[in-house]
Amino acid sequence: MTKPVHVIRKVETIVAHDDQTGAHVYLFDGDIAFDETAILHVGGRYDGPFHREEHGSGRMLLPGLINIHCHSDEEPLSKGIFDDMGTAALWGQAMYEYSTLIEISEEAREASLTVMLGDLIRSGVTTLVDIAGPHDAWLPTLVKSGARAYAAPGFREASWHVEDSHRLDYRWDLPRGREAFQKALACVDAAEAHPSSRLGGIVSPSQVETCSPDLLIEAAAAAKGRGVPITLHAAQTMAEHEELLSRTGMTAVQYLESLGILDERLILGHCIFIDSHSWTRERTETDMALLAQRGTTVAHCPVTFSRSGMILESIGRYRRACVNVGIGTDSYPYNMLEEMRRALICSRIAGKSVFDIKTSDVLDMATLAGAKALGRKDIGRITVGAKPDFSLIDLNHPAMQPVYDPLRNLLHCAAERAVKAVYVDGRCIASDGKLAGLDYDGAVQVMREASKFTTGRIAANDPRSRSLSELAPLSLPVKT
Repeated sequence: MTKPVHVIRKVETIVAHDDQTGAHVYLFDGDIAFDETAILHVGGRYDGPFHREEHGSGRMLLPGLINIHCHSDEEPLSKGIFDDMGTAALWGQAMYEYSTLIEISEEAREASLTVMLGDLIRSGVTTLVDIAGPHDAWLPTLVKSGARAYAAPGFREASWHVEDSHRLDYRWDLPRGREAFQKALACVDAAEAHPSSRLGGIVSPSQVETCSPDLLIEAAAAAKGRGVPITLHAAQTMAEHEELLSRTGMTAVQYLESLGILDERLILGHCIFIDSHSWTRERTETDMALLAQRGTTVAHCPVTFSRSGMILESIGRYRRACVNVGIGTDSYPYNMLEEMRRALICSRIAGKSVFDIKTSDVLDMATLAGAKALGRKDIGRITVGAKPDFSLIDLNHPAMQPVYDPLRNLLHCAAERAVKAVYVDGRCIASDGKLAGLDYDGAVQVMREASKFTTGRIAANDPRSRSLSELAPLSLPVKT
């Protein structure tokens, strides 16, 4: 039976993939035709049969963006609480002392996930990797969103504990970690076996320093045996860097190499503090070469780390060393286009040059590099045979005007405001900011109530029983 064909005529600008050069290129005033399985035609006039036709005047067609590192669970509830906080003794990083205080109720998990998915989709994301704790609503909500999603259930054997805001300790519970590992594998298997063609699984030991060497090795073997990627937070903070030096005498990258799991299947979350970073003590250049030689991907998430004054040094340097660098949003605001803008700006600051990376480089990272990390050649590009995953950008939006280079206008100026519609598998999953498969507004209402639970639990979760107002004073004084 013939599948219905959708044609968009004379699209003003198509960001197409040149299969000969392997790069994105502009095509002007061309047709695109697709069905639910693949793109059938790009550029020029399409004269084949079709069931639906629309016009692409005033539109740019952009390949679907690929977010290879984000977290749902309690992260959407953290918004605006600890953004000005940090632990001075831990290089100003807030994560260890403050993130552990945020607790989500079971009733709010679906709403939290829905808010994250809605924000990502509306910023042009069509594929995402969600690193979170398994729950009953997780896979069904991912499927319901219409996005192409990879569930990455986290597990670890040690939890963080910050003593008196000056020392990071690790509290180990090996049996509990093993139990979480088995549950995670069951969730990965369920995702891989799910009848939705848009759902997949990724093995995800949570952090390099919270898992024993044996668990990391077994996790890598489990991923390889299943033919799925593995993702792991590593080289993400100076506290972790120093902890691994103390334990092993090695950096995170060298440690993973010694375990035999640094390869092309591995996606490293953040990978900022490698041996050549200016904050570290080594002043050597070993890690970058290892990353490139092994084909390991770096998931770069600049917004959340730049909030804490930390920066990868630099994207241009990683790319020139032939390291595959993709983009993730990690935590809020879950806006992929804003993340790409921050990545470009931070890299130019770290690289001390406007020439460190170009706008086209950031697009490559958010599309082709992400696809490579996931072992796919059918997403992140607009070409015949690829999946029909894309966004339509409103070139007539005031924030896009006047238009000389539409991609620069989108990333440097308009961001998600100009995203008109988002398609996955040829089906529109968002239009004019409205989501086809998710009740975003309803989820926001649930989150408002969930926030009361979260903020009410902070003092109880703090080892020193500090109140929220002590931990996170408001930005401005309250006048009575």
